[in-house]
Amino acid sequence: MRWRRSLEGVPILFANSFPKSGTHLLTQVLQGFPAIGPAVDSGLPAIVSFVGDSGRARDEGEILADLERLLPGDIAYGHVHAFPRVVDFFCQAGGCAYFILRDPRDVVVSHVHYVTEMEPDHAHHRYYAEELHSFDERLRASILGRPETEMPFPDIRLRFEPYMGWLERAEVLVLRYEDLLTGRQESLGRVLDHAVRRSFPLAVEREVAIQALSDAIDPQRSPTFRSGKAGAWREQFSEDNKRLFKEVAGELLVRLGYERDRDW
Repeated sequence: MRWRRSLEGVPILFANSFPKSGTHLLTQVLQGFPAIGPAVDSGLPAIVSFVGDSGRARDEGEILADLERLLPGDIAYGHVHAFPRVVDFFCQAGGCAYFILRDPRDVVVSHVHYVTEMEPDHAHHRYYAEELHSFDERLRASILGRPETEMPFPDIRLRFEPYMGWLERAEVLVLRYEDLLTGRQESLGRVLDHAVRRSFPLAVEREVAIQALSDAIDPQRSPTFRSGKAGAWREQFSEDNKRLFKEVAGELLVRLGYERDRDW
């Protein structure tokens, strides 16, 4: 109604990520779109690949059912595996997907704090908070996973693997969390340009739009915001942690472009 036009043909704007990779930061950026064109926050909860309190894996059909509730111009977010039909949903006309990456070493550090301190209903909270007794033990668990349990929680490389398909499609814009911190204006320009390429009808000048997306960012509104630093893993990883991470996920860092090799 604000833009005096139908939302028909306006793409769905979707912020996707591996958990603890800057989902809320990217979502806040997308929530700036109603100020620059016909878009609306869907108000729906995150669309996820796992049920938080039980750890149960959701299948492709369940996730597609959630996505099909979205309407043209809706803004939504989640942690969604690259199931073929889900990827196709956003790569066809009417979809505008973003996938945000973060250094997996920072991801596991953030995961420890989130599960232990911030989310008492998380499937692994009791284990982290009561059965593990130091940050180092918890960090090892976040790197190695818990393969001995019935609920799916493999190591960090295997947890990331189902998301890799999002990185292989030109119709999906891949962003780095670190770039949104240190090169914000350029990154926001990429966010905006991607939406326009995906048929978002921009109603203001580009510079005005980028400023509106920047103004929408407020880390204190994120329910899981802690420090938001990039590279904090360097303060937390012991030499043993580094060795363990290289063994488990050294190749992942190279594939994602965070390291050239295992010599770090």
